[in-house]
Amino acid sequence: MSAGLQVIKFCPTDALAHIDTPTELKNIVSRVEAVRNEVGDDIGIALDFHGRFSLAMARKVFPLLEEFNLLFIEEPVLPEFTHHFGLIARSTSTPIATGERLFSRGEYKDLLRSGIAVAQPDVSHAGGISEMRRIASMAETYDVAVAPHCAIGPIALAACLQVDFATPNFLVQEQIIGAGDPGEVLADLVDYSDLKPKDGYIELMKKPGLGIEVDEKAMRAAAVEFNKSRQPEWIQKDGSYAEW
Repeated sequence: MSAGLQVIKFCPTDALAHIDTPTELKNIVSRVEAVRNEVGDDIGIALDFHGRFSLAMARKVFPLLEEFNLLFIEEPVLPEFTHHFGLIARSTSTPIATGERLFSRGEYKDLLRSGIAVAQPDVSHAGGISEMRRIASMAETYDVAVAPHCAIGPIALAACLQVDFATPNFLVQEQIIGAGDPGEVLADLVDYSDLKPKDGYIELMKKPGLGIEVDEKAMRAAAVEFNKSRQPEWIQKDGSYAEW
């Protein structure tokens, strides 16, 4: 908020059982309530559940979150259950978003008819700028907004922005600049000043290509370090893996 950003996104839970306890359900609601009370009504709040809900748990929890006027709820169930999104969308007035783990227009085709409000293709997953722009155009015909997924670095962000600037149904751009040490996130750029939000917005870049300058030596070094990292692993009580 101090940087002028107008939307925040977080996940109010860790691993969940297929149908979790009343205590966990109340914890989810209380965490969202605490954030809304802190930021007020001028800041948008999005929740990213990263597929941690079952269909039953999603329909149980989402009506309880409606009073907080969320911007959207992201990826409530895993992408292999995309055919359930119609039931989820009809169970709540909160806009539903998904799509970071779908890779082509073909995978979006039925989803866009389900009643979701926001499509979230990732430029590094979905075939690059051209395919993401085609997905956005498809979404426009179903009155679905686009909020490109971008949870990695500034090069992907710059590519997403090129689509955003040319997309009438663009909603908001995810980005991680400023999350943690900016030096780590932005080490592969010579000059990243054009990617810094001003009053919550990033202005159209004027430089050639993606509009950024890349330090290729630093990028190669960063790639080595990045490949050593692993996402967290969560284990259910029965020893099975849980969605992180």
